Amino acid sequence: MKRKLEFFRGCLLGGAIGDALGWPVEFLKYREITKRYGDGGIRDLVCASSGKAEITDDTQMTLFTAEGILRAETRWRERGICHVPTVVYYAYQRWLSTQGSSRQNEWAFIYDGWLLGIKQLHERRGPGNTCLTALGSGKQGTVEQPINHSKGCGGVMRVAPVGLSYPTEKAFHMGVDFAAITHGHPSGYLAAGALSFLISCIIRGDELESAVQKVLAELTKYNHHEEVYQALEEAVRLSSSDLEPVEAIQKLGEGWIAEEALAIAIYCALKFKHDFKEAIIAAVNHDGDSDSTGAITGNILGAYLGIDAIPNEWLEKVELKEEITQIAEDLLTGYKPDLSWRSRYPGH
Repeated sequence: MKRKLEFFRGCLLGGAIGDALGWPVEFLKYREITKRYGDGGIRDLVCASSGKAEITDDTQMTLFTAEGILRAETRWRERGICHVPTVVYYAYQRWLSTQGSSRQNEWAFIYDGWLLGIKQLHERRGPGNTCLTALGSGKQGTVEQPINHSKGCGGVMRVAPVGLSYPTEKAFHMGVDFAAITHGHPSGYLAAGALSFLISCIIRGDELESAVQKVLAELTKYNHHEEVYQALEEAVRLSSSDLEPVEAIQKLGEGWIAEEALAIAIYCALKFKHDFKEAIIAAVNHDGDSDSTGAITGNILGAYLGIDAIPNEWLEKVELKEEITQIAEDLLTGYKPDLSWRSRYPGH
């Protein structure tokens, strides 16, 4: 049974909440987190002066990924031709322009669309150097022509909308292609393909454990899959162990690189598969890239459990709730031939 709107909303809002919960502790060691927030670490969203818990570049780029997918759909429906990774690359160029970087392309049509009108998306929230450098080069990386040799988690943390938009095998390929725009190491883009495939399986009705096993099987079809496969296999093993989450996560890494970030997220999702809150808390309380591991965990369990499993007080606190909800609804409904749709997702 394919999951419906509540699961699309859960995926994207869950990711934003995990991102926001991890953002205040992203660069802290676990001992520093517990010293600042007490035993158990950070357990609630921290609101800024705006009264909202701030999202980071992870959610910013996730929204631009979704916008690129939706603009590609408009282009396909209205023009009958579209190279989706290039349309998503243009979406990432729009994100780059929000970060104070000079425009890399002279085509004015690249720099339009409703996301550019959202103030919070113009704030720098710890953007990754690899994404900034790769997009700032003006070149579009591909699997065949990698732009660098990075396997940082900046490719995987932004691809949840791919799993919401495409059937499983296509989702894997699209996730790979979108991540390869900025991350040229196989582990950097295969982890993104794996997350896209996982969310696609979940949103189409698979149980979480079954979906993870399907991801492992799919990975074996690709060259240079070993690092990602081994990391995810270890996450599965640890999820059924008696180790405390902090200790288990330490064995998986810190999440700064793609396979580690995905492994930590899958571990937390499996360990607390019926408890969104505890999964997200576990995902951010460790030595590493807390906002990214929180975001990916939120994407996975939000897609699996749906929005009703997310604490309402967190939904009310998280920044850009209305805009994220709109994106989730648009990913579910797809192209509409009306002015409202075209104003958000022009097809030129």
